[in-house]
Amino acid sequence: MAELFESPFFGIALSVIAFWIGIRIQKKTGLVACNPLIIAIVLIVGVLLVFRIPYEAYNQGGALINLFLAPATACLAVSIYTKVELLKQNWLPILVGCAVGSLTSMGSVYALCRLFRLDESLTAALMPKSVTTPIAVSIAGSHGGITSITVVAVILTGILGSILAPTLIRVFRVRDPLTAGLAIGACSHAVGTSKALELGETEGAMSGLAIGVCGILTVLFSMFLM
Repeated sequence: MAELFESPFFGIALSVIAFWIGIRIQKKTGLVACNPLIIAIVLIVGVLLVFRIPYEAYNQGGALINLFLAPATACLAVSIYTKVELLKQNWLPILVGCAVGSLTSMGSVYALCRLFRLDESLTAALMPKSVTTPIAVSIAGSHGGITSITVVAVILTGILGSILAPTLIRVFRVRDPLTAGLAIGACSHAVGTSKALELGETEGAMSGLAIGVCGILTVLFSMFLM
């Protein structure tokens, strides 16, 4: 059994199966809180604890999956390219909205981390919480952040954003679908975009565009703020 656990294929297989189970549970329940990533994390941690498998053994395969983060990040350019006409027509509100959203997110996290006297690694892990996971992990890792905390922060941000977005749009009487979509995509990335698509086609398109634009801007801002 020890040889099986130490094989890179074990880590890959466990990750894929746990994520597949997460997807099935989310489809069955329809609950935003049943995020496949959260379910996969819980299942993987449970298996490692129950069978007393060292993290280092699992990570031989898990590290191989991490290699796909860079290509996944590059693929976000596709979302911008497919909506290039929309970007051309509304480039100023999109850039200003995404810039303000990114700065507000990173600035508020930085201020709270300083207020509660969190160390540099936790600050670096939490600051990119509002962008999609591949970009957030890359930013946190390059600045000495704890990437596992970054993943959890990104997931929780997306879930909270998708739950609160419709209510906040009504409370603040946001009538423009472009504005609503940008706001959702800028603060709650892919999970929020699924909710934006439920609100309307324009909201979903703008939210998807905001994911890519905010990702690029957050990378640029992180060079100066982190």
